[in-house]
Amino acid sequence: MMGFRCDPPNTLTAQFDPAERQLLRELATQLIALLESAAAPADDPVLARLLPDAYPDDADASAEFRRFTSDGIVDRKVHNARALIASLPEPDGTASVVHLNPAAVSAWLRSLTDIRLATASRLGIVDDDDGMEFLNPTPSSDGLDPLRAIYYWLGSVQQSLVEALSQPSG
Repeated sequence: MMGFRCDPPNTLTAQFDPAERQLLRELATQLIALLESAAAPADDPVLARLLPDAYPDDADASAEFRRFTSDGIVDRKVHNARALIASLPEPDGTASVVHLNPAAVSAWLRSLTDIRLATASRLGIVDDDDGMEFLNPTPSSDGLDPLRAIYYWLGSVQQSLVEALSQPSG
């Protein structure tokens, strides 16, 4: 990936190779499937991370809050993931440039956050310190090294997007 850059007027662009573009599509598609599944957050640690209890110390209040808000929150998360997919050019075997308007930037930031939270949950990363061993990796036998690499790559995509937002335009 070539990092995001500000291209006036009001557009951020980045170039992704075919494998990166396909990975983003697959991860966003998996997020949509997970969010649209019938599982309750209590039944899946990833959903619990994506849809946390509003009142962790009060199960009844959390259940009541979830009853009124869950569908809307899930709908917004699914909408953001679909917007990310829609902004990626169709796979054609070549690198491609992604152009994001402000609405797409917002959807990307939110969807990347959700995908990273889901990935972190699968890896057992609760806070930033939990994942620091990747900076000085030792081979692991748990089979999660590729997932760790994806997690940190997603972070670099997200960081590039945030940094491009802070660039002065024009």
